[in-house]
Amino acid sequence: MYVVCVNILVKPDHLDAFLQATLDNARHTRREPGNLRFDVLAAEDDPNRLMLYEAYRTQDDFVAHQQSEHYHRWRQQVADWMAQPRQGIKYHSLFFGDEKT
Repeated sequence: MYVVCVNILVKPDHLDAFLQATLDNARHTRREPGNLRFDVLAAEDDPNRLMLYEAYRTQDDFVAHQQSEHYHRWRQQVADWMAQPRQGIKYHSLFFGDEKT
């Protein structure tokens, strides 16, 4: 399994629009055959600090996601709404639920 955690700081006056665009992207991503999870998380102490937790069967499935129309639409929509560049950290799963790795 291939996991990507994306840390994002959203400009406060764009939070609602950012969330709307991000949830649209998340819903479409969950329909991708290689996607296992797409969670949108807000920091407890700062609602403008978000994390996207994305899990894919393989790294190739993540690459396919990055080529999707909904991902490109999201990137264009939210580009000016972030207070700083987003930071994505990629992981290989060592343990995920009851699934053997």
